Amino acid sequence: MARRRLGFWPRLAAMLVKPIMSVWTRRTWQGMEHLPQDGGVIIVANHLSHADPLVSAHFIFDAGRWPQYLAKASLFRVPVLGWILHRCRQIPVERGTVDAARSLATLVKAVQAGDAVVIYPEGTTSREPDLWPMRGKTGAARLALATGAPVVPVAMWGPERIFDPRTKRLSLRPRIPVTVVAGPPIDLSRWAGAAPGRVVLEEVSDTIMLRLRDMLAEVRGGTPPPLWERSNRSQRQQQGESA
Repeated sequence: MARRRLGFWPRLAAMLVKPIMSVWTRRTWQGMEHLPQDGGVIIVANHLSHADPLVSAHFIFDAGRWPQYLAKASLFRVPVLGWILHRCRQIPVERGTVDAARSLATLVKAVQAGDAVVIYPEGTTSREPDLWPMRGKTGAARLALATGAPVVPVAMWGPERIFDPRTKRLSLRPRIPVTVVAGPPIDLSRWAGAAPGRVVLEEVSDTIMLRLRDMLAEVRGGTPPPLWERSNRSQRQQQGESA
């Protein structure tokens, strides 16, 4: 399905944010050709900092798509902010079993409508001491299995210099270097038509995160560690190779 036309408010948001980010950051963009110009797509990215959405949105908009992010449903109930989020076609996400199922249905509809949905599979900024990716939650895997849409990995390095998640400090200096790289869609054909049980979801999620980890290693250099286990803050070797 072709992508939806941008309305007034998304265009205005881009007009306001892009000049600011152009002064605030010194950008290295790579792999934009991997983002399809039409049709629904799931964009998965590593999560370094609260500045990630600004940087990734700039990249995705420059690549020709309007990014739609998941935001806490409570934000949509805040006066003015909630109105802006709705107008800019962002997606409210609820917590809890029933609400999570409803949120997934909303995401499926967005992808099927031809939108570019951005997900941070880790669910929060990385707790790994050196900001390598953690093991992901299963939301991105569920959405991929439910839609069959291409899953495009995006590795980022540099937003942590804008807002450091460890010190909670915001840097306002200009020309902060940031690198964003998109890769080819992740091959998830092995699980096409599979029931979304726990094992399948974990396998798909690990495949996504391992690809992001390996792409990040190419961007920042160094040998990537095993995916960080959030449950016990220990590192556990994940089996398998990046797809």
